[in-house]
Amino acid sequence: MLKVEVDRETDGRWIAEIPELPGVLAYDASREEARTHAQALALRVLAERLEHGEAIPLDS
Repeated sequence: MLKVEVDRETDGRWIAEIPELPGVLAYDASREEARTHAQALALRVLAERLEHGEAIPLDS
């Protein structure tokens, strides 16, 4: 499973990102919404990579 990192910005928004997938990040009003949106984006990115025969990060 890929790790989701969540932090709160100075403006109050939450940002969630998945470091193993550069560019996969989501801002939202709540911690859980940001996490959920980042996970959904990660699934789309991984599906695209699989469709195009690209490498995907695996658990170590």
